[in-house]
Amino acid sequence: MPSHAQTQDRTPDPAADPLRRERDHLAASRAALRAMRHDVEALDISDVTGNWVNAKVLAAQIDDRIKALADLADTPLFFGRLDYLHAPGSELAEGASGESFYIGRRHVHDAEGDPMVIDWRAPVSQPFYRASRNDPMDVRLRRRFGYTGGELTAYEDEHLSDPTEAETSSKLLQSEIERPRVGPMRDIVATIQPEQDEIVRADMSGTVCVQGAPGTGKTAVGLHRVAYLLYAHRERLARTGTLVVGPNASFLRYIEQVLPALGELQVKQATVDDLVAHVPVRGRDSARAATVKGDARMAEVLRRAVRSGITMPTEPVVVVRGSRRWRVPAYELQEIVQELARRDIRYGAAREALPQRIAHAVLVQMERAGEAPDDRVQDAVARNSAVKAAVKACWPPVDPAKTVLRLLSDAEFLASCADGLLDAEEQRAVLWDKPARGLASARWSAADAVLVDEANDLVQRTSSLGHVVLDEAQDLSPMQYRAVGRRCSTGSATVLGDLAQGTTPWATSSWQEALDHLGKSGARVEELTRGFRVPREVIAYASRLLPEIAPGLAPATSVRESAGALSVRAVAEGELDAAVVRACREALDFEGSIGLIAADPRIPALAAALADAGLAHLAPGEETSAAARLTLVPASLAKGLEYDYVVLDDPAAIVAAEPDSRTGLRRLYVCLTRAVSGLAVLHAAPLPEALTWA
Repeated sequence: MPSHAQTQDRTPDPAADPLRRERDHLAASRAALRAMRHDVEALDISDVTGNWVNAKVLAAQIDDRIKALADLADTPLFFGRLDYLHAPGSELAEGASGESFYIGRRHVHDAEGDPMVIDWRAPVSQPFYRASRNDPMDVRLRRRFGYTGGELTAYEDEHLSDPTEAETSSKLLQSEIERPRVGPMRDIVATIQPEQDEIVRADMSGTVCVQGAPGTGKTAVGLHRVAYLLYAHRERLARTGTLVVGPNASFLRYIEQVLPALGELQVKQATVDDLVAHVPVRGRDSARAATVKGDARMAEVLRRAVRSGITMPTEPVVVVRGSRRWRVPAYELQEIVQELARRDIRYGAAREALPQRIAHAVLVQMERAGEAPDDRVQDAVARNSAVKAAVKACWPPVDPAKTVLRLLSDAEFLASCADGLLDAEEQRAVLWDKPARGLASARWSAADAVLVDEANDLVQRTSSLGHVVLDEAQDLSPMQYRAVGRRCSTGSATVLGDLAQGTTPWATSSWQEALDHLGKSGARVEELTRGFRVPREVIAYASRLLPEIAPGLAPATSVRESAGALSVRAVAEGELDAAVVRACREALDFEGSIGLIAADPRIPALAAALADAGLAHLAPGEETSAAARLTLVPASLAKGLEYDYVVLDDPAAIVAAEPDSRTGLRRLYVCLTRAVSGLAVLHAAPLPEALTWA
C-alpha cells in the first residue's frame, strides 16, 4: 500500500504534485462550505410564514442548519477518496463511471451544485468501508488522507483492482486509531471497519443488539448508526424523534460531541433515571430490595395494584333526559365493565371509554323507543351526572405515584397484589422501613421511580420514539428494560453492551432475555470481537477473568500490539498512594489523556495525594477542560470511558467494594480495559488469582 507524506512544498506546479492537488481540493471544499453557510445565513424569511409561530419554528430550523454547516478547523472535512472504474449505471455508483468522490463528514457542493465532498452515509460512499481485493465493488483506487491538526499532510493508496499490488495494512488507518485521546469521545467515521459498517447501515425496520468486547467500538457504532439512520430516514425520524440512553451523566458528557461533529444536532441524550423522573429520588435501596423491585414480576404486581379499585356495579344507572328516564340495569353495566377489563387496555383509556359505552346502551334504548339520537346526544349522556357517578364508583381515577406509594407502604395491599408472585421474604424486601405519610415525604429510590413509570404507562400509554440507542445495556434490570422499551414500542432500537461487563446485582445473563423484556424479542444479535482500541497485551491480561465472569464469551482479539503496554507492580503496604502518584507523573510525560482508576472508597485519599503532589486532575465528564490531562475516576463510573494511559489502583480494593466477588471481578474487568496505549497496575494487596503471573 503506497504511502505518501510531504512536509514542505517544493513543487510549484500543482498538476505534478498529487498532495498539492488534494490540498487545493480541501481549500476549495472549505470555501464551498463557507458559501453554503453564507447562503443559509442570507435567507430572508420575513414574508415566508403566515404567523409568528411558524416563523419561530422556521428560524430555529435555519439556525440548526447554520450550526450543522460549521467548518471545524481541526476536523478533516474529508478523509478519503474513491476512484471508480467504469460500471455506469451500477447500483453502488450510479453514473460514477471513471469518477472520483471525496468522502467526508458531510455533503459539500460548489456554486453549480456539483458535489465536492460526499457524505460518508451516502450509498456511493459505502465501498470506502466495505471494498476489498476479494470484492473491490467497482473501486479502482481507495485513498486515505492523513492530517496534522487541520492540515492535510499525507495520503495512502490502495489499488483494489490491481492483482499485482501486495495487500498491506494501512498505516494511516492505524495511526488514526491510535491517535492520543484528549477531551471527549471522537467520531470514528474515518476508521469504521467492514463488520462495524454492516451494523451502522442495518435497516431501521428491525432492532439490532450488539455484544461487543472492550475496544471493539460498540458505542461509536451505535452513535454512527443514529447518524446514518437520520440521513437515510430523516423525515420519518424528524417526526418521531431519536434518543441515546447512557448509563450515567458522565458517560453522556463524554460522548456528547460525536453526533454534532457529524452534523446531527437534534438527537436527545438521557439516562434511564432521566426517563423515569416522575418523582424526586432521595432514597437508596439495598441490593436485595433493588433486585426485587427490578424483577419483571413487579409489572404484574403493579397491574394488579392499578386495577385493584375496579368493582362490579350493583345498582342500575338512571339517566333523565327531559320527561324520559332511561335505565341501564346493573347486570348490563357489569357486562360492560367486564368486557373492558378483559380487553386489558390501559386503565385510563378504559376509563375514558366506559361512559361512552354506558351512553351507547342508553342510545340503544332510545332507538328502540323510536327516537333518532345522534353522536351529540351520546356525548351528552356520557357527561350526565349519573353516568359520571357510576364510572367513578366502579372505575375510579388512579394516580400512579400514589398507587406505588401505597404498594410500598401498605403490607396488606402489597400482599394482595403480590399473591403468587412474590414470596414473603421478597415482599419484606420491597416494603419501605418507614412508610411515607404522603407524596411530599416519600423518599423514592431509583428503582421506585421505575415502578412509578410502569404504573404511569399502565394508566396512560407512553409516547414512542422512532429509534432509541441503549448503551451499556447489560446493567439494566428487567423493569428498566421495560421502561426503555416503552420509548421505542412502535420504533426500533440499537442495543449495545457486553455481558462480561455487567456490574449490577441484576445484570442480564443473556441478550435474548434482555430483548424479551425490552419488547424486541425478534431482534438480531451481532457480536464484535475484534478490538481496535485496547492493546493486545492488555485485553489478553483482562481476559483471564472471563472464565469466571462470563464463561460463555470468547475472548476478544486486538489488532494492536504495543510493546510495554502493560506493567503490573507490587507495592509495599503503606506506600501505595506515593507509588500511584509517581505512576501518574510518569504517564504525564507522554502525550494523551491519563485515567487514574480506583475503588470508590479510595477516591478521597488519592485526590488528597494528587493535590499534595501538585498534580491537577479532573472528574469524569470534565475532560473537555484544558486545565489537566489527568482524570481521577471512581471504578463505578469507568464504564464506557477510555484514556491513553491508565493507572489502576489496587485491584483487590475494586473487587472488595462490590457486593459479591463475581460482580467485583466484572468491575475490575471494566477498569482493566479502559487503556488505549498503556496500563500500569499497582497493588499492595494480593491480586485476584486469575491475574497473578504464571
